[in-house]
Amino acid sequence: MHTSALVMFSGGQDSTTCLAHALSKYDRVETLGFDYGQRHRVELQARHTVRDRLRAQFPQWAPRLGEDHVLTLDVLQQIGGSSLTEDVAFAMQADGLPNTFVPGRNLLFLTLAGALAYRRGLQVIVTGVCETDFSGYPDCRDDTMKAMQLALNLGLERRLRIETPLMWIDKAQTWQMAQDLGGDALVELVVRDTHTCYQGTRDALHDWGYGCGSCPACELRAKGWQRWRAAATD
Repeated sequence: MHTSALVMFSGGQDSTTCLAHALSKYDRVETLGFDYGQRHRVELQARHTVRDRLRAQFPQWAPRLGEDHVLTLDVLQQIGGSSLTEDVAFAMQADGLPNTFVPGRNLLFLTLAGALAYRRGLQVIVTGVCETDFSGYPDCRDDTMKAMQLALNLGLERRLRIETPLMWIDKAQTWQMAQDLGGDALVELVVRDTHTCYQGTRDALHDWGYGCGSCPACELRAKGWQRWRAAATD
């Protein structure tokens, strides 16, 4: 019986929904974020806002929300080559992947999450990766998650489980999951307090939240919102 979890928490829509999922399921939940020189560093502040709002607005979850951890991974910025860590325009690469792909990012994240979970005595690592409605990143695929879980279990001699609540659902269903978990209050929190935009833009509040409206992350989020709202009015 698993009773504790470490949520890989960026402060965006997906990880916030995963955090709510974990809080509804596990007795003890801690969060982990990464500072890797990302251009959208505003997400690091959004993390604190979201955690504070969750604790204040959902008293049933407050006792379960434990410590927050932030690890620095500036090595990813040193490797370079990604529009998430360098001031270059978003574009597709010759290999068919968007240049928002940071090679090795999720593999490093999961390795460090496994090490932290080991030290903190946490049993489940929850991550918001998805291969249904995503940007094509190979380190978000289900096969990658299964391989990483096996590697962590072998390398740490600990039966850690990697849980991916969003793996087989699209962005519209992710909005619905937030609604199911926390009602209108959670949806409003996701809209107003989370950050997904790769540009780090928080100048304009759209129906679906803050963002530039044109980067890949904003486009996915906006289209998911539109599909979800359209389904709700059918």
